[in-house]
Amino acid sequence: MIPRHRPFAAYWDWQQHALCRGMDSSVFFSPPGERGTAKRAREKKARAVCGSCPVIEVCARIAMNGPESYGVWGGLSEGERSALQRPPRAPRRRRT
Repeated sequence: MIPRHRPFAAYWDWQQHALCRGMDSSVFFSPPGERGTAKRAREKKARAVCGSCPVIEVCARIAMNGPESYGVWGGLSEGERSALQRPPRAPRRRRT
């Protein structure tokens, strides 16, 4: 039996309720070469929007389980999502 996939529109329907809907994407996605203070300030602004959003959990889950490699999704930056997806490090053995 062939597995059924969710209809594409239904999969993204949650975005209808997102606070970021219709906002300028530059709040959530960095321009080329953005670093340091500018990047942290932009991400802080994006997180402020995400923090009040009714679909923050769905957004973060989609980004963590999907192909969203860039931008702030569900209040998480690229680096934060990457760190959460890395396997935990084994504890280091102490030398005696």
